[in-house]
Amino acid sequence: MAGRLGSLAEIGTEVWAELGRATGNKKHPWRTPVLATVSGDAADARTVVLREVDARQRQLLIYSDERAGKVTQLLTHPDGTLVMWSPQLGWQLRCRVRLSLDTSGLSATSRWARIKLSPAAQDYLSPLPPGTPLPPQALGHSAPEREYFSVISAEVTSIDWLELHAEGHRRARFDGNAGQWLQP
Repeated sequence: MAGRLGSLAEIGTEVWAELGRATGNKKHPWRTPVLATVSGDAADARTVVLREVDARQRQLLIYSDERAGKVTQLLTHPDGTLVMWSPQLGWQLRCRVRLSLDTSGLSATSRWARIKLSPAAQDYLSPLPPGTPLPPQALGHSAPEREYFSVISAEVTSIDWLELHAEGHRRARFDGNAGQWLQP
């Protein structure tokens, strides 16, 4: 991206283009956003990996073990926020999202077919759910009964964009295809 973008339309387009670039570049800072969800009466946050972006559908995809705490949380409270920061751009994104889960439909099965023979598959083959305390004898690998791969779809309902810049900070919110300038 050359120069500072001027219009809301340019910024909105570039935000989605940059999100798309993040999925193909393991060193892109937006590849590992923080996902915040609701756990009971408290917020809960963790780093996730952005796997796919569909700008037309305004959708971000994340893979997960279906037994993970975030899955239980999104089934109870499907609204969440993804937060990303790029020091190179000086941009922060706060994406308000509506979360949904696919554990056995086409979205999950087609993606599982692509990764099940890769080293990444081990992330979804553990006999124990994520966060389970391990007794010393459980450190070895046992054969899993089945995979626990799932796809979390984050439908973006709005994006709060903040640019920190020496010539002045700027902020805008994008709801659907409309943008509005905000006080930084």
